[in-house]
Amino acid sequence: MTNKNIATMTVAAGAAVMAGAKALADEKAKVDAAAVDQAFETLKTYDWGVDRKVMKPIDQAIIATHGDAAARKALEKRLVDTLNSDISRSAQDFVCRALRTVGTAQSVDALAALLPAKETSHIARYALERIPDEAAVDALRDALPEVNAKLKAGIIGSLGSRGDEHSIKALYKLLGDDDILVSKNAAQSLGLIGTSKAAKALSKFAKKAPANMKVPIADACLSCAELLLADGDKSKAIALYKNLKADATMPKHVTVAAVKGMLTAAARK
Repeated sequence: MTNKNIATMTVAAGAAVMAGAKALADEKAKVDAAAVDQAFETLKTYDWGVDRKVMKPIDQAIIATHGDAAARKALEKRLVDTLNSDISRSAQDFVCRALRTVGTAQSVDALAALLPAKETSHIARYALERIPDEAAVDALRDALPEVNAKLKAGIIGSLGSRGDEHSIKALYKLLGDDDILVSKNAAQSLGLIGTSKAAKALSKFAKKAPANMKVPIADACLSCAELLLADGDKSKAIALYKNLKADATMPKHVTVAAVKGMLTAAARK
């Protein structure tokens, strides 16, 4: 690449950054405190069928408070207070979506309260899934005994998406759940966590897995092995592949995948 090309790319990149900064500045300039107040007032009666545009001032406030911790915290509090009030299912949906972006530890209790209800559990867990504070993961894990199988399966998926190693013990217990969806999701989440502890839990259950869990456990082991290998834990990855290859009850495609995994791992330095 010539110096001229590099210079052109540098100028273009700089222009893009400036354009982005200008767009953010323009969005901040659009924020009208009175309009935001009106939008929060509208949330009290907001329901399906109402034009979504009436919520735009809150959307703009979310953008405008980026990088302003105090303003973001104040906006989050207003959203949490609204969520704790008597609002419609539609309004709850809007607030939970907003908290996916601005939510912190102060949003956790309000969102956790929505997890047991089938109407709000999914959107609440999606918000909690995005909140980086450990309290959010704790809330998801604590809700497992309180929800039905269908909602439990979703929460298990969120714990896997978070890669929460502290959930391994709880997920291991659910591998033997009577509901097959719960069992499968628990296996999948352990595979997504992808640590040596998760590998140990999967290997332990694989030895006693019933027929309808053989393939889900195998898929989880393969996913876990890939993550271990990516993290440089070659020996643990190979151990998982070997266990799958040695299990005569596994379908052919699992054995083939295990052999390929072993060859890939062996080629790694």
